[in-house]
Amino acid sequence: MDLTLFITSDGMEKLQRRIAFLMNDERPKVIKALAIAREFGDLSENAEYKAARESQRAIDGEIDYLRRRAAHLKVIDSKNIPKDMVRFGAYCRAIDTETGEELLYRVVGVEELSFSQEEGVMAVSVVSPIGKALLGKKIGEIAAVMAPMGIRQLEIKEIK
Repeated sequence: MDLTLFITSDGMEKLQRRIAFLMNDERPKVIKALAIAREFGDLSENAEYKAARESQRAIDGEIDYLRRRAAHLKVIDSKNIPKDMVRFGAYCRAIDTETGEELLYRVVGVEELSFSQEEGVMAVSVVSPIGKALLGKKIGEIAAVMAPMGIRQLEIKEIK
């Protein structure tokens, strides 16, 4: 099963909002900037025109990429998933057993990482080392994460 194709319903909503923002806000601004730059005359030496064209290409590329990805992603409604163990879309409060640091994670899809910005919550991809270690763990269990500095142990304290 390809876990990179999953996205939470929240994540899909944010992805759709990003597409709408690019289409309805950013792209019209760039089109207007292109029109103004054309009025300056000679396009071969027009820096404003070249910059606006580059911006348009970047925006159009991002829109195209996001639309293609959205068409292939499988939305998982995490509200209906049981909270007896860490699963896709779950929030998980854990304690680093070595440092005592309390951490709040949310296991999300790969495409959500750039859109998941909840205060105090660290979004982790379902295919990342932390995400893989957390999946399937129950309250009281230890998730062992292979980190560059060695094995990091996270004790699961709460699942929401």
